[in-house]
Parts: sequence; C-alpha cells; structure tokens
Amino acid sequence: MANASITVPWAEQLGAALPPLLVEAERVASTVMPGLHGRRRAGPGEAFWQFRAYVPGDQANRIDWRQSGKSDRLFIRETEWEAAQTVALWTAAGPGMEWRSSREVPGKALRAQLLLLALASLLLRGGERVRLFGLPRPFAGRHALPAIADSLGQMATRPEDHRIARHARAVLFGDFWEPLEETRAAIAALAAQGVRGHLVQVLDPAEETLPYAGRIRFEPVAGNVPAALIPRVEAVREVYAERLARHRSALVSLAQGAGWTFATHRTDQPPEAALMALHQVLAPA
Repeated sequence: MANASITVPWAEQLGAALPPLLVEAERVASTVMPGLHGRRRAGPGEAFWQFRAYVPGDQANRIDWRQSGKSDRLFIRETEWEAAQTVALWTAAGPGMEWRSSREVPGKALRAQLLLLALASLLLRGGERVRLFGLPRPFAGRHALPAIADSLGQMATRPEDHRIARHARAVLFGDFWEPLEETRAAIAALAAQGVRGHLVQVLDPAEETLPYAGRIRFEPVAGNVPAALIPRVEAVREVYAERLARHRSALVSLAQGAGWTFATHRTDQPPEAALMALHQVLAPA
C-alpha cells in the first residue's frame, strides 16, 4: 500500500501486546456473552432433549416405542449433545497482516488475534474444546485462555492440519490476499477431512476504500512484486473497487462450494459485532 504504511514485526508485536490483548479479549467476550442464545443441540449423549418423527434412514434401535405407542406414528428419542465439540482456530501472520494504514486503527494481525481469543473465550465458557492449527491437543476449560494466547506463535503457518477430527469446525482469520488457488486448496483439503468452517477476511479500511489522492508510490510488503507509482490514485479507485469486489466474490464462492461460510471485518469497526456473528454461525440452528 502507500508509503505512509506502518509495519511492526509480528512476533515483537504479539509479545508486547499479549497481556492487554488477553484483557481485551475477555472484555469483548463478556460484552457479547449476555446476548447469546443457548447451545443445546441434537446429538449423542444421555440427557433427553425431544421426540421427533421417524424418517426413513433412522436406525430402528433409536425408536422410542412407548412414545410411538401413543399414536399411529413412530418417534425417535433425541438426546442433548453432551460430548464437547472441537473448534479449530487459525489466524494468518506475516508482513501482509502486519500492515496498517495509520496509527488510528489496529493492525490486522492484532485484530485477528483479538477475535480469535475472544471467540475461544466464548467457546470455552460454553463447554467447547478449542484447538489451534498445528498444535497436537485441544484446550478445554474456562481457564485455558492464557495457554491458548501463549501458543499463538506456535500455530501452523498455513491452515492445514490432518489431525483435526472429522465433523469438527474451523474458523480461519486472515486478509486472504494470496492467490485464490492457495485458499481454495486449503479449504478443499479441510472439507475433504469432513471439517466445516468459516472464513473471516480482516482488512484495513484503506484496503477497501483506497482513500489516497494524487501521486502515490505503493510498495510491496513481501515477495518480489515491484513497487508501483500511481500518478493520480483517484483515477484508479473505481477499477480497484471492482477488482476487490471480484476477489471477494470469488472467496465467497469457494467457501460456499465447500459448504463453508464467509464474512468480512474491518479493523476500524468494533470487534463485538464480528464476534457475535461468528458465535451465531457456530451455534446450532
């Protein structure tokens, strides 16, 4: 982006911000918690939840004959899901995530980490298990959040982990500016493992609006991409918006094609709304 960009090494940024990041994550989670609905769902377990009508394909040993004997229909006895579910979390790192347009907004990496930790806090409070991509074991219990924060630097650099259990869920945070084929391959591999998930594209406001004017030199934050000198940035703003919309539409399509969902979040927006939306996506219908 523009010369006025600010970058800070990710490890240094994370290490300096970790204690206040934990405090902020707990604050955001506590703010969102009162508005959440229950997380009961159908599934294996011993506690009764409800009866429902038998449908072809249901196992005969699940029929409740006492309830079925009260009418001319067959009923299945469903139980509450008592086994804790696992949600695997991942956030991108690297120079692209370190970039921010000004000191008035947080860096993308820190906002993604804040959302990850706040979501982990909510999930742990709800009895869920949380794991980070690349780590061997999930975390459980309301007091596991500091350990998750301490392990952020050990996450896999790519959203790949063959140890994630089938039917687990995943949430990936990143700007997803890399070539679409890379994102498509990662999502396809996880979907093939039976993992359902959600993409959260975290962007700096300048990446959406291109607010600059006049002669601006744009320099790459990584890779071998050459710098670009734009004589009048306002003249390319419309083309930039079209390409951004096309890229985002492609991300939505590849997510939907794998049975995943997609959302965006800008770093100048409050994290609470994004966290609430995330929790609703993960909650049962």
